[in-house]
Formats: sequence, structure tokens, C-alpha cells
Amino acid sequence: MSAQAQMRAMLDQLMGTARDGDTMRQRIKFTDDRVCKSHLLDSCPHDILSGTRMDLGECAKVHDLALRADYEIASKESEYFFELDAAEHLQSFIADCDRRTELAKKRLAETQDEISAEVAAKAERVHELNEEIGKLLAKAEQLGGEGNVDEAQQVLEKVEKTRALKKEAEDVYRNSMPASSFQQQKLRVCEVCSAYLGLHDNDRRLADHFGGKLHLGFIEIREKLDKLRKAVVEKQEKMRTRRREDREREDEKERQWEMEREREKQREWERERERERRRSRSRSADRYRYSFPVLSHFVVVFFCFVFLD
Repeated sequence: MSAQAQMRAMLDQLMGTARDGDTMRQRIKFTDDRVCKSHLLDSCPHDILSGTRMDLGECAKVHDLALRADYEIASKESEYFFELDAAEHLQSFIADCDRRTELAKKRLAETQDEISAEVAAKAERVHELNEEIGKLLAKAEQLGGEGNVDEAQQVLEKVEKTRALKKEAEDVYRNSMPASSFQQQKLRVCEVCSAYLGLHDNDRRLADHFGGKLHLGFIEIREKLDKLRKAVVEKQEKMRTRRREDREREDEKERQWEMEREREKQREWERERERERRRSRSRSADRYRYSFPVLSHFVVVFFCFVFLD
């Protein structure tokens, strides 16, 4: 990639599709089904394994660093749950890889001489130490390349100790079977990337494998899958919590509304009682007002009758 192309890619990644006003690029959005959601989350196997022996070629879906930038900006404001799509994509890829690993193991079991379980366990121990040596050498090379010379030296010291353990394990394995059988290359399938490993592989071969882009790429894919699964679980839990809180708020609103309605009923009842008391007092006053003239007339008549008699 030229320097100009690298600069353009960096600008796309930083500023998104709208950086130069190109309306043609803005016609497709990161939410479009044609866009690779794994790419948006920097976890597409087509990107990770590019340039390796298992290069998958170009992804069938759209890869664009500018769309990834658009997504990263938008995801700060809204939730899109693309982690679920990406996790399903990686899970499908890893499941296919694991199936190939099991098939490779079956083929090895059919082609290699059958050995007893005891001898197989001893050979497995040699393989395990080979793997440990390869990982340590790859780590030492990485540390040395980063300028951490002291740390790299400490790792190399561990390599020497592991080599001594490997030699002991090889002696135990050699003494458990005929010399002719021991010289045969016993293969093992790498559980991470499905590559074949030999029991007698030298340190350089082991370092190249465990520090190689293919093996590290598969480790990265598996780690990203674990991370995506955790993100999905966390977001699902957040959604459940949010829905629960929403229901609780709605229930609280309903309770408040019911309480207010009961209070309003109480106030209406009290107002009705007050109106009834007023009507009662008004009727009493009217009876008194109407009955007083009649009583007065009766008293006058009574006195007139008494005195006139």
C-alpha cells in the first residue's frame, strides 16, 4: 500500500465516510446488511488471517474503515448490538476449524502406528513440552524485537529449563518403544489452528509455528470471540435491567395514579358531604323562617282570647 493510500485509510478510520463530502460513499450506511459487522468490531477472520497459509480471501460483505469510524462514533450515542452478529460469525468459523481439527486427528489415528495408552501419554508429554518451548521462544523474540532485552533473557532461561525437561521426557518415551518406531515422525494436530506438529520438530520450527501469523491469528480470533460473548451477555443483562427498571417505573406511575384517584375520590366525597351539610342548614333555616309568623299569629290570638274573655 502506498503512503497516500495509507494516509487515506487513516483519515477514513478517524473521520468516517463524510470526511471529504463524497456522497457516493455515504449512500451505504454501517447499519446496512451488506456491511460486515465483524469488520466494524475489528474481528473479521478475513482480515485477521490475511496473508497466512489459510488466507480466506476477500470477505463477501463490505469492509470499509470509514464505516467502522461511523459506527464507533454512532455507538457512543445508541446501542446496535452488532456484537451478537459478530459473535455468531466467529462462532461459525471456529466451529468449522474445530471440525477440521477432529478430522485431522482421525486421519492421523488411521495412518500412524497404533501405540498403547501408556506410550501415547509419554508422547503427549513430549508434545506439551515442545509447545511450551515454541511459545517461550516466540515470546522471547517478541520481547527482543521490542527492546526488552532483560525480559527476553529471562524467557530464554525458562526455555533452557524446559529443554532439559523435554530431553528427559524424550528419553522416557524412547525407552518405552522400539528404536525403529521412535524414529518415525509422530504428528499431532494443533488444537488452536489445526496445523500439524511433529514430535521431533526443532526449536526453530516450533518458534515459527507458535509465533507465526496463522497461529497467533487463530488465538486472536478465539480471544475476540470470548470477548464478544462477554459483551453480548453484559448487554443482554443491561437490557434486562433496563426493562425491569422501566416496568418498575411504570408500576410506580400506576400506583401513584391509583393513589391520586383515591385521594380525588376522598376529596369529592368530602365536598359532597360539605354540600349536603349546607343544604341541610339551608332547609333548617327555611323551616324556622316559615314557622315563626304562624307561631306569632297563634300567640296573638291566644292572648286576645284570654283578655277578652
